[in-house]
Amino acid sequence: MPHAALIVFLSLFVLVTPLGFVAARWRSADLNQLQEWGLGGRRFGTLVTWFLLGGDMYTAYTFVALPALVFGAGAIGFFALPYTIIAYPLVFVVLPRLWRVAHKHNYITGADFVRGRYDSPMLGLLVAITGILATMPYIALQLVGIEVVVAALGVPSAGWVGDLPLIIAFVVLAAYTYTSGLRAPALIAVVKDLLIYVTVIVAVIVIPAELGGYGRIFAAVPAERIMLARPPPGSLGSYSAFATLALGSAVALFAYPHVLTGALSARDPKTLTRNMALLPSYSLALGLIALLGFMALAAGVAKVPQYAGYFRQYSNNFAVPALFMRSFPGWFTGVAFAGIAIGALVPAAIMSIAAANLWTRSVYREYLRPGCSDAEEARQAKLVSLVVKFGALLFAIGLPTTFAINLQLLGGIWIIQTVPALVFGLYTRWCHRRALALGWLAGMAMGTWMEAGLGFKGAVYPLRLFGVIVPTYIALITLAVNVAVVVVLTVLLRALGVEEGGDRTVPADYEPAA
Repeated sequence: MPHAALIVFLSLFVLVTPLGFVAARWRSADLNQLQEWGLGGRRFGTLVTWFLLGGDMYTAYTFVALPALVFGAGAIGFFALPYTIIAYPLVFVVLPRLWRVAHKHNYITGADFVRGRYDSPMLGLLVAITGILATMPYIALQLVGIEVVVAALGVPSAGWVGDLPLIIAFVVLAAYTYTSGLRAPALIAVVKDLLIYVTVIVAVIVIPAELGGYGRIFAAVPAERIMLARPPPGSLGSYSAFATLALGSAVALFAYPHVLTGALSARDPKTLTRNMALLPSYSLALGLIALLGFMALAAGVAKVPQYAGYFRQYSNNFAVPALFMRSFPGWFTGVAFAGIAIGALVPAAIMSIAAANLWTRSVYREYLRPGCSDAEEARQAKLVSLVVKFGALLFAIGLPTTFAINLQLLGGIWIIQTVPALVFGLYTRWCHRRALALGWLAGMAMGTWMEAGLGFKGAVYPLRLFGVIVPTYIALITLAVNVAVVVVLTVLLRALGVEEGGDRTVPADYEPAA
């Protein structure tokens, strides 16, 4: 079976990868302009944007890390379902408003908007640095997904050979993102989604039939994993963890650079609103994918002798590959693994482009080369997209990945600190720019300290409130601290008459055209 799976996997990978290079000629334009390379010329319509945003938001997090969390920790992993339900109404309101002002002022990134809104290159720089930092562990999560499925195909995982799949993924990503920019993942996302939907539909029909139906699957899963564990006295236990993970992840979602990049590449605000109405269809697939974790438990894949070495190496992240290897013939396993790998390459490409846009606009052009030409700006972005991928490799190799989902949650803790400057700024200019900077500093410092206290192995902190232990997603705790600092210092700085800076936008920029 591994040989058949490997042949199919490589065949699909070889067929799809050239699309990344062909994309340079799709809707051809001057890719020496950052708007063309980094945003696809802002010309993507409803269908392309749907595939792009779907490929952007539904990543290896969805197809490897989420079922792994359900497999290893149980019902807590289903926080991703309410997370997406909460996120889409928020995105529906926020992103079209950002698109209007960004289009009016030729903003490429969220940091561009913050810089103009508060007349503060420094605040824009902080948002850019945070976006780059938060993106690296998210790209690393994609690379971990690729590594796991390639190892399942029989590639040795020890020593430098074990890191070889990540290096190969780095080279592929580097080549086609450098050449084609955002057009590459937009085109590949169409194939990726087709592979994933075929895989999910077949899996949720065939695997339960083999295991005796969903009733037997749930009966085979330990009771403590089916439901959230009842909290012990004096604690809210998994209840508060579940709720805060869902809410914190939803709030952080639309601050991620790759989500903003996908949104700003749309043709107009109506394209975005249509997509926010259509994209929840992915949530149905998300729930079915999460159930693969329970199917793997019911199938007893962790007890299969030939998978023991893989589970020691990749822990719970190997649950879905093991399930597919057990349940399907080699050729279909190859199709599924190709879908997962390509499903990791698409968002990784968008993320690296988004991070490169941030660096080029908010660091290079702002501080290092203020007078650079448009061609030089685009060239710098292409080069930095390579550096970002290398940083992600270090995250993937250097951090523990028992639950690879922790990489995504770590990024959420950092990126959520940009919400006050970015999202509040879309509706009000009341916040003082210095208060926003100091609120960001407080949130970043506290979030990183709390995460380090957990050994970078989790993102839920046992917060004690009024004698009750309330396990809470660190991102929400630090966002509350951030906002409190912003509000208090804004009042104080205004009372002291500290200069607030200008505003390059006007109210009409945010409203629909007449």
